[in-house]
Amino acid sequence: MDSRLRIAGQAVQPVLVMFPLGLFSMAVLFDLGNLLGAPDILGALAYWNVVAGLIGGVLAAVAGAIDLMFVPNGTPAKRIGVLQGLANMGVLILFAVILMLRMSHPDRVAGGGIFAVELLALVGAVFGAWYGGELVNRRQAYAQARSQQARSNPGRIF
Repeated sequence: MDSRLRIAGQAVQPVLVMFPLGLFSMAVLFDLGNLLGAPDILGALAYWNVVAGLIGGVLAAVAGAIDLMFVPNGTPAKRIGVLQGLANMGVLILFAVILMLRMSHPDRVAGGGIFAVELLALVGAVFGAWYGGELVNRRQAYAQARSQQARSNPGRIF
């Protein structure tokens, strides 16, 4: 799936995905530090990292939806793109639930249960980012192989 939304020749959606991924990772690290005995300020920092990660995740989802609109219906790329978008939305929903649960605590710190769900959501986010990158790499390798084959057999039609 080629990106239609570009700035200076660079696809926007893959760049936007890195922000929530980094912010969610830092939230997990801050919560881990807080659970291991660090001051509650780390829990508050983790809370605000989740807030910023959700904002960045929504922006990345919008960019992905714009790219997905230009993929023809019925193609494998469209089906895979929709599935990846749904998986990423599931991660965003998990982090939104985590955020709502943390709002009940005055210091916005997470307990052990919330931390476990947060860790699970981060694993899902990392898998989604890896899977998206893997799909792009496979598609590029397939396109390169087809163009090389077309150059070596100019009379053959695919």
